[in-house]
Amino acid sequence: MAEPLLRVQDLVTTYPIRSALLRRTIGEVRAVDGVSFEIPRGQTVGLVGESGSGKSTLARTVIGLEQAESGSISFDGHELVGLSPKQMRPLRRDIQMVFQDPYTALNPRLTVRQILIEAWRIHPDLMPEQDWDEEVRRLLDIVGLDPLYADRYPHQFSGGQRQRIGIARALAVRPKLIVCDEAVSALDVSVQAQVLNLLDDLQAELGLTYLFIAHDLSVVRHISDEVIVMNRGAVVEHAATEQLFADPQHDYTKTLLAAVPVVRPWASGGSA
Repeated sequence: MAEPLLRVQDLVTTYPIRSALLRRTIGEVRAVDGVSFEIPRGQTVGLVGESGSGKSTLARTVIGLEQAESGSISFDGHELVGLSPKQMRPLRRDIQMVFQDPYTALNPRLTVRQILIEAWRIHPDLMPEQDWDEEVRRLLDIVGLDPLYADRYPHQFSGGQRQRIGIARALAVRPKLIVCDEAVSALDVSVQAQVLNLLDDLQAELGLTYLFIAHDLSVVRHISDEVIVMNRGAVVEHAATEQLFADPQHDYTKTLLAAVPVVRPWASGGSA
């Protein structure tokens, strides 16, 4: 069997509890509590749970924005836990993130062109400067935006269009893994469908691997090969997507499924 792109084993991430009166640490919260899973190359694992379940902390730990207390994160054969920022930098471009709020995630003072070429200034070995303009046009085209929009600013786009820009920015460094942290939850349902379909198309075309985080199981069902359900920092269920929906085992999973709308327009058309 091929080595998975991402393997997480017994991962623990904690936050200190501080006393407001004494201004000292009086305990800790295990935001991620012994989590283990794998993501095969070219597949999508969905991560679901209510607010506070630990899913976003897990994502931030995987990409290096939070420090693990213990456990292992193996990415493409490299152990990430314990790496210094300098050691992590060569690997960081292989793991990109698409955030929940596409407006606050984009620098409002930069045009789309400037947002995209930032990545190549940070990683100059990716391509020569004379190719930047052509690559900007290519990236906008593959995420479904008119390349003529390259000199517009984020505030001139709709929410769905801004999320497409965020996806283009992630693609600019040619990543292997994209972590989508509630990437469609701030969008209208019909726009969610268009962005999910775009992510599906990009995965098929570019061989991308996704860790897709959401609180809405109907969204995760559309895009995921497997689903992990988290509650209070721990994994309570992990199964192939259709197996989990057909035969959930844990009471918490059953509660989440009971809240899923019957109909979602995931195949709807239109533009976002």
